This record gives sequence, C-alpha cells and structure tokens, in this order.
Amino acid sequence: MLQPQIISQPKIILASSSATRKALLDRLGLNYHCISPDIDESAQGEQHADQLAQRLAYEKARVISEAYPDAIVIGSDQVAWLEHAPQTFIGKPESEAGAIAQLQAHAGQKLCFSTGLSVQWLNQDFSETVVEHYAVQFRQLSLAEIQRYVTLEQPLQCAGSFKCEGLGISLFEQMQGHDQTTLMGLPLIQLCRILRGFDLQLP
Repeated sequence: MLQPQIISQPKIILASSSATRKALLDRLGLNYHCISPDIDESAQGEQHADQLAQRLAYEKARVISEAYPDAIVIGSDQVAWLEHAPQTFIGKPESEAGAIAQLQAHAGQKLCFSTGLSVQWLNQDFSETVVEHYAVQFRQLSLAEIQRYVTLEQPLQCAGSFKCEGLGISLFEQMQGHDQTTLMGLPLIQLCRILRGFDLQLP
C-alpha cells in the first residue's frame, strides 16, 4: 500500500480572533494557529477606506510577525462605506438599536467593502499587502423586516449589520465582486495566490 506523502509546512499564524476568518481559513485545510493582535483600530487621518483597510491589515500582521519571524502571518481587516462616500467609515453597530439604524440607512443603497489582506514572513523578507473590493445592493427594506432580521441573526459585531453567509442574503438585490470571501473578511483567492508562492499545495 502506498503511504501518503508527508509535506512539511512552515508555521502559519492567523492574526485574528474572528470566528468568521477562522472558518474561512479552515477551508484551505492548512495547519495554523490564531493569535489576536493588539492594535489601535481607529482611523488615523485616512481619507479613504482603502487606506484604512490596508494599514490595519498590515499592522495586524506586523505585530504578530515581529514576535514570530519564522512564521507566515496572515492579517486582514475590513472597512465598510456607502457608495460615493469612501471617506465615511461604517463600523460595527454593537447594539440592536445601532444595527437597526444602520440597515435603515442602507436600505436601497449600495454598501461597499474594502478588505485589506497582509501576508508577512519576516525570516524570508516577505511582505505583501493588497486591498480587495466587494459591494452589495440592498433592496428597499421595511422597518419590520429590519427588526425581524436583527432579532434573528444578531449581527452586532458585523460592519454593515448583516451576515451574508446567513439570513443577511435576504436583504440584498445584488452582490458585486469576484470573490465573495472578500465580503466575509478574508479574500481567499488572493491569499491562495500568495501561499502558492511558498510552494504550499492548494489544493
């Protein structure tokens, strides 16, 4: 009987405590650890969502990379903004009232997402940071629909106040982008491209 080939893999760290990002990375079947970075996630003068998402993803990966320079570290962050207003950042609602208010403001509007991805491997002098985009077009929503959705799914820690992988899909008319995992917070197509450059087998 042929024995399965054992392929060595460098240490991989996901710089996040997000259950959603962990579930996304689990899709790739890689062995990895999660370490939550301790950084200030507030804006520091950025005038565009892309700038903020890029900086936060880079800083998350850099903090962990400096402690574990022999590991491939993956950092990601996401900033939401209404179409034509990338300078106005939309955060997590934190409460049911906040989620209801956000969804009322989004009804009939296009909500855009800038998702930063940073992969760093300091011992190999490697660092790449990219920003991917995705957008959702909300349908017109009644207050009763919004309240019912928030009660059922409790999207209180989600920028934009919805979970596209759950009942949140019912709020949309259309989704726009080439990689839905960008909307979920970790752009896997770009991540796979980078990881293949390290000779990791995907699939």
